[in-house]
Amino acid sequence: MAFLIPRSILFLCCGVLLLGLAFPVALQTQARETKPWVMPRTSDGHPDLQGNWTNATITPIQRPRGRGPVLTPDQVAGIEGRRQNLIDASGEPSDPDREAPPVGGDGSTGAAGGVGGYNYFYIEAGDRVAVFNGEPRSSLVVDPEDGRIPPLTATAREARREASARRRVFGQYDNPENRPLGERCIKSFGSNAGPPMLPNYFYNNNYTIVQTADHIMIMTEMVHDVRIIRLGEPKLLAENIRPWMGDSWGWWEGDTLIVETTNLPLRQVNGHRYVYPGGSEDMRVTERFTRVDEQTINYEFTVDDPTTYTRPWIGEVPFKAMDDLVYEYACHEANYSLFNVLSGARAEEREAAKKKQEGK
Repeated sequence: MAFLIPRSILFLCCGVLLLGLAFPVALQTQARETKPWVMPRTSDGHPDLQGNWTNATITPIQRPRGRGPVLTPDQVAGIEGRRQNLIDASGEPSDPDREAPPVGGDGSTGAAGGVGGYNYFYIEAGDRVAVFNGEPRSSLVVDPEDGRIPPLTATAREARREASARRRVFGQYDNPENRPLGERCIKSFGSNAGPPMLPNYFYNNNYTIVQTADHIMIMTEMVHDVRIIRLGEPKLLAENIRPWMGDSWGWWEGDTLIVETTNLPLRQVNGHRYVYPGGSEDMRVTERFTRVDEQTINYEFTVDDPTTYTRPWIGEVPFKAMDDLVYEYACHEANYSLFNVLSGARAEEREAAKKKQEGK
């Protein structure tokens, strides 16, 4: 005798069966989503820092006076919103009927000199506040507590006056040596390559890290600086040997890479004063690299230079992983733009001499 199963019971049984099949899948999906991050390691067991990273941020190096060390959500929204408005406004199409820049520029400061240079399409200064250990920071400097770089010593102030007097002996376009290292394509603009490695608030704040058991290479996109950090027992260079980016030695303390750098050349540390005030031959920079998640390396640095500063100062900068490539910065020493800068200055001198002669 055949029994007929009511359709409602049949649907109920099918639903229970499907739920039973789906439940393990849901548990597996949830397990994948909640699986804790595991530190990637190299074959020698140390944290793997390799990859492409960026430290671009709109957080300034020094804290604006009167502001606390950690920003409120409203402050973050306001700062990032204003930056986005600037990006949107600067990305508007240019007026095709606009006048050409005045001959020789308009006298304004900056890389373009008022003659028309990079527009904002090419600028990548960052659009986010720096978040370090979950805190949206108001400055990269965290010690002293006011977030400001300490005052200069009396010795440093006198050295600055003497250096300024020496520079006045020559015109700023008299020789290639009078031009900034970045313009000469010798070193990065600002202190991108470091140490300390700081954002330049312009563009190309990107890095590639390659790691072996006894060396770490950090390639900076800006002016393609390549920094080699030797690992192990330090064999320090003689005091008079001062390579670009100094003499860097590193070692591991747990999962943190510590790097100490000395022998920084004066021309480098005093060549980017719009970022920080420079230093002396006594400058020592200690850096700490700690990978804290898949997307972040916490970078900490201490600048210790008793000849220049009244006390050491400490900064913290998040390096964020990037999926983009780091492209070649095709700039090299003695490139044609430097020749044009100097030859333009000579042309102006000839024109001035001609007018002076005609006025006699």
